[in-house]
Amino acid sequence: MFDKPNCPINQKPENPFIQSIKATFKGLWEIFRGFLVLLIIAFIVRYVVIQPFVVDGPSMQPNFQDKEYLLVNKTSFLFSSPARNNVIIFKYPLDPSLDFIKRIIGLPYEHLEIKDGQVYINGTKLDEKYLQFGQKTSVGDNAILDITLKKDEYFVMGDNRSGSSDSRAWGTVPKINIIGKAWFAVVPFSYFGLIK
Repeated sequence: MFDKPNCPINQKPENPFIQSIKATFKGLWEIFRGFLVLLIIAFIVRYVVIQPFVVDGPSMQPNFQDKEYLLVNKTSFLFSSPARNNVIIFKYPLDPSLDFIKRIIGLPYEHLEIKDGQVYINGTKLDEKYLQFGQKTSVGDNAILDITLKKDEYFVMGDNRSGSSDSRAWGTVPKINIIGKAWFAVVPFSYFGLIK
């Protein structure tokens, strides 16, 4: 006596054409689902983790060039505070629709002075190795700038001191305006790599 296969009585086999259509739709659904997952990951990376930024103007020369394409790490300050010498991208305090790039010079609660072409933090002259040799820091018509930063305030300046609109002109940057830290240089290719 032979065992019969387990199949419902009177069930007709499915039409091969319909099987083919179902298989095609299943394949298309898998492709669409994979594309959707990639799209969600790209969205999270673009708007939560990494943001592209293009340097506009000479204010950060010689360390960052006009039209240089950077990637900004937006998670840099989730678990740590911005530090002196960090190059940050932030929303311009006078017009938050604009993004600026500058270097952090003064930190919250610090006393900052600019006099005789030099920067002093809490009375100690700041060693600014990122500036071109011989470059001085002026403060426009005033001979001296003297400021004590408040909580969550940062004093920022461009590396090209004579060609930068920065905290000397329009004041400090609130921490809430900081987007992230300049992390990776993409273009020009001679600068390609992590930003030190």
